[in-house]
Amino acid sequence: MAVDECRTGWDSDTDVIIVGAGVVGAALSYTLGKEGRRVRVIERDLSEPDRIVGELLQPGGYLKLIELGLEDCVVNIDAQRVLGYALFKDGRSTRVSYPLENFHSDVAGRSFHHGRFIQRMREKAACLANVRLEQGTVTSLLEDDGTVKGVEYKTKSGKQLKAYAPLTIVCDGCFSNLRRSLCSSKVEIPSCFVGLILENCQLPFPNHGHVILADPSAILFYPITSTEIRCLVDIPGQKLPSIADGEMANYLKTRVAPQIPAELHDAFVSAIDKGDIRTMPNRSMPAAPHPTPGALLLGDAFNMRHPLTGGGMTVALSDIVVLRDLLKPLQNMNDAESLCKYLQSFYTLRKPVASTINTLAAALYKVFCASSDQARKEMREACFDYLSLGGVCSDGPIALLSGLNPRPLSLVLHFFAVAAYAVGRLLTPFPSPKKLWIGARLISGASSIIFPIIKAEGARQMFFPASDPAYYRVYQA
Repeated sequence: MAVDECRTGWDSDTDVIIVGAGVVGAALSYTLGKEGRRVRVIERDLSEPDRIVGELLQPGGYLKLIELGLEDCVVNIDAQRVLGYALFKDGRSTRVSYPLENFHSDVAGRSFHHGRFIQRMREKAACLANVRLEQGTVTSLLEDDGTVKGVEYKTKSGKQLKAYAPLTIVCDGCFSNLRRSLCSSKVEIPSCFVGLILENCQLPFPNHGHVILADPSAILFYPITSTEIRCLVDIPGQKLPSIADGEMANYLKTRVAPQIPAELHDAFVSAIDKGDIRTMPNRSMPAAPHPTPGALLLGDAFNMRHPLTGGGMTVALSDIVVLRDLLKPLQNMNDAESLCKYLQSFYTLRKPVASTINTLAAALYKVFCASSDQARKEMREACFDYLSLGGVCSDGPIALLSGLNPRPLSLVLHFFAVAAYAVGRLLTPFPSPKKLWIGARLISGASSIIFPIIKAEGARQMFFPASDPAYYRVYQA
């Protein structure tokens, strides 16, 4: 099939090609367009997406949305304010609120239908004269002597085209087929979510996300409209009961339903009977870029974490703010080598926010999973009770989770404070050899959870970003 080259008219002046118009692509196209860049967005499907994740935006992410001028995209989509979390375990519950006292009254988390939010951002981007959204499937990056010059893509009608720009930003999501040459993609799938929508019921704590510390793993509830509540049941591993032959419905009714709070039980069973059961693998992938002249990787194509903590969109929007500020002073981006060296600072500057949220997501998921190991049981119980203490014991961790205080050191301190709290309780009032052994295994287990995650994130960039030479890069065209 012949391939046409788009080098005339509007296309010849394109500054940036963006592959994908999800959370990152849509928000980035508006952001760069507002900065005066000529942006071309190529998205596989411009119809409203229908997903069971990407529905909860933490307060830190909402602040980034305001910074980008996109806060009106959660207006008129029946988005719900989220003020914190409620945790449930063995019939007990505790509420942990976001520390929002020092922020404007509008600042809170938001939960919504993912597709409605995406469409609002796409519409806002498309209103800019220098932003062009088109439907097409990018099949490959166009490279010349190691430099990405643009993309080859197939239009909706099946026509093969080429498009060129000084910078191509790939943000084509978790299923990215373009990331292979731009990063080391070590994707893990620790679990899967089973998604339902509950109707005609009220959450025990209105305007809060609900986390049930169940067996074998966590169950999440949060409102996505004024009449609908999203339920996500986490099932460890990749093997799921079959939906088609009724195994999944039976699993949800017999294993999960008995652990659901009474206020939600009947609506949960009704949602199962309704039959609209969705599943999605939960992917995790550390950011391990291969800096490539002419190209940059963003979003889930670049970096993923377990969605338990709802931090993905906060990381994505924070990355966009960092990238916008880096590109702002550049008059032209035609020197691909210099631009590539300059943008290496992006990977360091994003670390405090991204690594805090990534590490917390991975660590919390491991702590929240049920285990037959006594040390792991003690850690899980201590985590619930530590958050129930209130004050700094709840404000600190929830500020980290919300993206309001993205400080890696604070995360590590709170994580080991939970471990120390667990050991202290275990040894009170009288330590015994068995208790000492469990306590030692608890500290060892906590270390084996947190340190490999930190290693994968990059300890130097995470804790001492200013010590990285890339932190100080300047653009020299």
